[in-house]
Amino acid sequence: MKNSIRVEPQLATALDDRGYKTLTPVQEAVLSSEMLGRDAIVSAQTGSGKTIAFGLSISTDVLTNERVSSTTKSPAALIVAPTRELALQVKTELVWLYANSEISIASCVGGMDMRTERRNLAKNPDIVLGTPGRLKDHIERGFLDLSMLKVVVLDEADEMLKLGFRDELEFILNSTPTSRRTVLYSATISKGIEKLAERYQHNAIRVSTISKNEQHHDIQYRAVSVALRDSEHAIMNVLRYYDAKNALVFCATRATVNHLAARLNNRGFSVVSLSGELSQKERTNALQSMRDGRSKVCVATDVAARGIDLPNLELVIHADLPKNKESLLHRSGRTGRAGKKGVSILIVSPTTTKKTQRLLDSAQIKAVWELPPKPEEILSRDNERLLNDPIFNEIATDDETSVILSLIEKYSLEKIAGALVRKFRTEKFAPDEILNVEESIDKKIVRDDFKNGVWVQLSVGRNQKAEPRWILPTIIRVSEINKKDIGSIRIQEEDTLVELNPKIISKFMNSLSKNNELEPGLTVNLVDSLSSISTTEILSTAKTTQEPHEEGNSKQRRKARRAQERDTKKSFEGTQPLLTLSKIDKKNSNNKKETVSQNLKKSKPKHNSKLTKGSSFKISTGEHKRPKFDPSNKEKKVKKLVKLSKKTRK
Repeated sequence: MKNSIRVEPQLATALDDRGYKTLTPVQEAVLSSEMLGRDAIVSAQTGSGKTIAFGLSISTDVLTNERVSSTTKSPAALIVAPTRELALQVKTELVWLYANSEISIASCVGGMDMRTERRNLAKNPDIVLGTPGRLKDHIERGFLDLSMLKVVVLDEADEMLKLGFRDELEFILNSTPTSRRTVLYSATISKGIEKLAERYQHNAIRVSTISKNEQHHDIQYRAVSVALRDSEHAIMNVLRYYDAKNALVFCATRATVNHLAARLNNRGFSVVSLSGELSQKERTNALQSMRDGRSKVCVATDVAARGIDLPNLELVIHADLPKNKESLLHRSGRTGRAGKKGVSILIVSPTTTKKTQRLLDSAQIKAVWELPPKPEEILSRDNERLLNDPIFNEIATDDETSVILSLIEKYSLEKIAGALVRKFRTEKFAPDEILNVEESIDKKIVRDDFKNGVWVQLSVGRNQKAEPRWILPTIIRVSEINKKDIGSIRIQEEDTLVELNPKIISKFMNSLSKNNELEPGLTVNLVDSLSSISTTEILSTAKTTQEPHEEGNSKQRRKARRAQERDTKKSFEGTQPLLTLSKIDKKNSNNKKETVSQNLKKSKPKHNSKLTKGSSFKISTGEHKRPKFDPSNKEKKVKKLVKLSKKTRK
């Protein structure tokens, strides 16, 4: 490597043993001569080998460490990580990297035995790594001395700030000497990181290996459009279709994690869950079961979005959308690591389509939009996997040969092959049938009972302020028919057409008065057919009766509704409020109603009129104005209350 520091022999041997033929761009960048002894902000794509990069970058400080006293507790390097899993994973990587040297490493993470960590710190380790909270505890109790520290590495620093560890980070950095180096690593650099760098770094160099306007070449992004009610079935079909060695499903909350993990477990998936409510032992066991192949699917919250490295992870599913582009990149970055290919799939409902597209645009990612896999597509992939299974290329052992010969003698080749296919398929559940988004959206119900609907004509129209919101209840109340028996309502200029179910038309007509009145002044006539009304009149009616808020976006519909309310209010301005008295005489056998309408401005009703026992009154009022507020009345009441309180005290 030109213009680069030579990798220490101990580390070069470890890299060769691990099969490293060449270093990644970020690893070469941190070994350049420009980085020697300087503070730095390093940003690189997820899965690009950042852990090995800062392991190599601190080698010059650790391997040449000359501590003043062998009894001092101060390490040469301190590495801080946001989560327990990431800290322990970094420790695992550094252990094999420094295996051929005499460097000792200790970890301090939450959830582990503090007494064991205290004993490890007493052995004077060269490298200490841990989470911010636990490191702060050890510093405050005097078990971790950082007075001779040479370099501090903050891994995924932006995530630590997002999790609220700013105070802990500042406390740790203030406990270190000012001469130490500070190196920040992250896939994304936020404004919070830049402010932290300005305060605790000196003449820092910026190193970035991320190509602008280019997405991760090893990760294929796909957006699956599915109805919200079919999202879980879509996740299961996606898992069946890809049949990945390891898959990671991200959810927004712990409750969703537990629910989805239970659903997948019931369907036969070998699944584990990972969330903040689990103990450290449970989280470690879950990740280990994924690494050794005992489990294939991990359902997790964003606690697994940073730094978790599963070598065989081929598929990432976003059951719940990420909150921002950084979360999307870090979630998806769990796959496509170290040159391997991976797939990141977003489950998108119709209500979140625009939000998903904005998220992808902000992250400069081009995703392939598609529908969830169909059952026939999944079964076709199963057949391909069966035919291409590497087990057919293996040579039979001596013990297996005798069984094979016995099978061939007893059964035909077709039966043996059929048994193999059935055995292969019994281990997998049947895929779900999922409707397309267009088909799953509730469409208008086709009502067969209105094919031969009967139309009636009401004597009120648009000019008489006719509206469906009072026409429909009136018909139901007077005729006592069901709402389902009423079809279309078309309001015209001078009349209104109402479609009724032919089965109840006789009941409706019998409910009318002798003059075919639905109410006084509202007459009803049967219409033989719509042919008696011109086609242009029907079309114009359909357009004008359409509510103004049915078209446009939500803002436009809201403005249209408000405009309609203002017009309605103006139409009633200037009208005289009426008081209607309907006197019902019980002595009259016909129960005829005598309606008296009086103008309130011209003459006021006599409220002191005597009422007889044999008569009752129904009073209905029109629009009336509320009395104006008189502040003097309120002041009088307050004065009375004050006088009353004084008397009570005396």
